[in-house]
Amino acid sequence: RYPSSAILKMYFPDIKFNKNNTAQLVKWFSNFREFYYIQMEKYARQALSEGIKNAEDLRVSVDSELYRVLNLHYNRNNHIEVPDHFLPVIEAALREFMNSIKCGKDSEPSWKKQIYKIIARYDEPIPEYFKTQEFLQQLE
Repeated sequence: RYPSSAILKMYFPDIKFNKNNTAQLVKWFSNFREFYYIQMEKYARQALSEGIKNAEDLRVSVDSELYRVLNLHYNRNNHIEVPDHFLPVIEAALREFMNSIKCGKDSEPSWKKQIYKIIARYDEPIPEYFKTQEFLQQLE
């Protein structure tokens, strides 16, 4: 899911939006999301190749390689405290990918769309503090 231009304008008040930079930001968010799902598929396939048979056996902790890779990619300088909700979402996505691959759904076109719909249920609103001037200044 991509943010609308109205959402972008709300969270980036210092940017003068036009057709080009709006399209660039949407592309950036798309790439952001795609990296997440590439990692989920990679680690699900790895778990299957290591002989894990039950998706419920997959556990992700703050010490997991998958968590480290995602946090490093999205939060390189650790400016943002990772929400508690993040770990259960990673586990859920990883399990959905593993179950789909295990059932052979990955041979179908658009097989990931169903996973995207399931994971979208875990979305939470963007925290209000992201809109504050103090937050924006701490990122500089």
